[in-house]
Amino acid sequence: MTSLTQESRCYSAGLKMLMRREHSKLELFQKLQTKGFDVDVVNESILKLVEQNYQSDNRFSEEFIQMRFNQGKGPVKITSELKMRGVNSFDLSNFDWFQLAKEIRQRKFGDASSLDFSETAKQKRFLQSRGFTLDQINQAF
Repeated sequence: MTSLTQESRCYSAGLKMLMRREHSKLELFQKLQTKGFDVDVVNESILKLVEQNYQSDNRFSEEFIQMRFNQGKGPVKITSELKMRGVNSFDLSNFDWFQLAKEIRQRKFGDASSLDFSETAKQKRFLQSRGFTLDQINQAF
């Protein structure tokens, strides 16, 4: 197989992945490498996809944050997941995390106002596992 053929196949594979959904550069790199493409070929293909604006970490992070917000995930969890995907620059300020924490709590546990200590602790642990900060959790009560 000539290197030109491998480059075009790698580029096409990357483009197909991006047509299905946005991917971060790191995700794309890992998936293309798993398909058996050479590291240099993968890097070259990703560079071309970025130059042609088919791949954008900004676009990926915006879609990812919106999706996770809609799933009821908090900023701590979302930040961690984005960093695992190789995205370090993103904006979480457009969302009302305090309101989301409150809605998630009410959806999961109902509108109980007089809670004993263990039930309160259970609900706080749940919100923490969803990735909300201590301030957001306390505000939800």
